[in-house]
Amino acid sequence: MEELAFLDATALAELVRRGDVTAAELLEDTIARIEALNPRLNAVITPMYEEARASLDGVPADGPFAGVPFLIKDIGAHVVGVRQTQGVAMLADFVSDHDSELTSRYRRAGLVLVGKTNTPAFATSPVTEPVFTGVTRNPWNLDHTPGGSSGGAGAAIAAGLVPMAHGSDGGGSIRIPASCCGLFGLKPSRGRNSLGPDAGEGWGSLLAEHALTRSVRDSAALLDATAGPVPGDPYHAPPPARPFLAEVGADPGRLRIGVTTESPFGTAVHADCVRAAEDAAALCESLGHDVEGVSLPAAAEDVLGAMQMVIQTQTAMAIEDLASMGGREVTAELLEPRVWGMYEATGEVRGVDYARAIHTLHRATREVTESLAAVDVLLTPTLGTPPPAIGVGEGDGTWTFIPFTPLFNATGQPAMSVPLMWNAEGLPIGSQFVGGYGDESMLFRLAGQLEVARPWADRRPPLDSQAQD
Repeated sequence: MEELAFLDATALAELVRRGDVTAAELLEDTIARIEALNPRLNAVITPMYEEARASLDGVPADGPFAGVPFLIKDIGAHVVGVRQTQGVAMLADFVSDHDSELTSRYRRAGLVLVGKTNTPAFATSPVTEPVFTGVTRNPWNLDHTPGGSSGGAGAAIAAGLVPMAHGSDGGGSIRIPASCCGLFGLKPSRGRNSLGPDAGEGWGSLLAEHALTRSVRDSAALLDATAGPVPGDPYHAPPPARPFLAEVGADPGRLRIGVTTESPFGTAVHADCVRAAEDAAALCESLGHDVEGVSLPAAAEDVLGAMQMVIQTQTAMAIEDLASMGGREVTAELLEPRVWGMYEATGEVRGVDYARAIHTLHRATREVTESLAAVDVLLTPTLGTPPPAIGVGEGDGTWTFIPFTPLFNATGQPAMSVPLMWNAEGLPIGSQFVGGYGDESMLFRLAGQLEVARPWADRRPPLDSQAQD
């Protein structure tokens, strides 16, 4: 089991194709590892063991990941017949009656869905500490957060439960846990993966869904399997010239890389995060790229208030819709205090306020992309601090923790966190690379080059040396 636990999904699929291991054996090893380690992590909150076993006969043999176990985040993509709590008590008994398009594409890729991962209430926090489904812990240090809102996914991969897992990103929620857990995390361009049939856009077009992965090639191959619109989608990213997987290992050429370590929101940035970005810049320079300092325009700071308005209002709508579906009244008892406060505050929001927030995001997008037109890639720290201790990553510390990720949800650009550094305390510190809209291909070429130059696959969290609570 230990030998298989830290292989990437591509390697596991190859073992299945060659007959060195069966999909059933992989599944049982995964279940055993979840049962052994999850009590310490609380990464998987809804096991799907029987559903997974029953699905094995229907796994398409020609899928790129045929037989590989996979986890779905407990918000966003629906799984038919499985509960989706979204981290709140009001949805304790809500069971999805269909697969989302993304889930269907995961199944066609041959993935075996083995469980649902923890997320903060309505995915509205950068740490995964919901009152209803409990705290998720970081395998690198159980006293620290794995980030959020795809924190359960990040913790599960870092601990070797699965090689990759579904995530969603409306303000950094793939890149944040990727940085906290020492993983590769790509937020694709707006419209690259469909949100159908349940949504045309999420959080006013801020939201993208994809995955956290152990390797760059897994992320690229999975995006090849899932990308593309369905009829009715309001946006779709331009199709790539060739498969994303073909870009991994391809020469990225001599890129112009702009670097900033200054928070667009004016918050302080921890020395470890500055050092990680500066080290990543030096690595890029050693690989032949041109690196120069850049500054983000003042409009970037305006994004914060506008995003808060959009997320708060969209979350309130979701709360009312879900309550209505269950025939319930929206009450404080069904929502944790932080989310109830968000919901109450929307009573003072006018339609014109929401429209102005959207306008602000569009204006900032133009100014940010125009200001970066002279570079191919923007490099920043992924986060403003190392992974915080459990209990301190919300409230006033939120924007100090995540000043760099939200801006690129507003612009819709692809952005990735790459695990190139661990600090003196043994915690991962990611670096963020942002590409032009629709140009994941260039990011995959660069990521593949960085992965060869500074490998991270052999790193293992010291779970065995940490005392169990």
